[in-house]
Amino acid sequence: MEVENIFVSGANRGIGLEFVRQFVQLSKPPRFVFATYRDINSIKALENIRDGSKGTQVVLIQMDVGNSEDIERAQKVVQETVGDEGLTLLINNAGVAEYQGFPEITEEDMLFHYSVNTLGPVMLLKALFSLLQKSASRKASGMSVSKAAVLNLSSSLGSISEMTEENPKEWLKVMGYRTSKAALNMAMRVVALTVKDQGVLVVNMCPGWVKTDMGTESADLEASESISAMMKTLSQLDESHHGAFLDRNGKTIHF
Repeated sequence: MEVENIFVSGANRGIGLEFVRQFVQLSKPPRFVFATYRDINSIKALENIRDGSKGTQVVLIQMDVGNSEDIERAQKVVQETVGDEGLTLLINNAGVAEYQGFPEITEEDMLFHYSVNTLGPVMLLKALFSLLQKSASRKASGMSVSKAAVLNLSSSLGSISEMTEENPKEWLKVMGYRTSKAALNMAMRVVALTVKDQGVLVVNMCPGWVKTDMGTESADLEASESISAMMKTLSQLDESHHGAFLDRNGKTIHF
């Protein structure tokens, strides 16, 4: 898998950080990786990857995915850096998850999750889409991650069809998270069908339950395991996966 220019939101920790780490370690690494963070006091690990990278220029960008001005500034940085080459891969990773169920759920909690987990990825994709189109226009027909693609980090918890009484009751307590991921799945399905003739692959993927600050130490997977599986799946994607919702190994998850 050869990917020229990559943008990763929420790259200073967890899944986003591991994506940056594994991409710069490829035998043919990207030329640029744009890695965003919110808090400048939480970027030491990201700085270490940047400083140790020989084949890739890692560009750190302070950005809150819920802030339109931040997104606009980030877009300008990417545009000025890649020019007519465009952006090859956008990884919409930044997200939040807090525990509140029904009837304790508040309006603030619902709007917070929706703003970050649904609206943020859509607005970021909107801002960067013309750069993805530029990358797509430089390659042959068909779709692939090496041509132009958007990977949206979703969750099986956002699948309505897979939400049954057999699911652990504790997951009912992340109501805002689940509904925002279900909304993300629908939003990106709409995007995929809208842009299906423009050469930009759009895919939603569940990384599994990963040991991160969000996933906690109770999770099943190390970040390195999850991202290794997703990287393998990414390399195999084509136009038949456009608009799909997959697990990290490429198996379809029902919406």
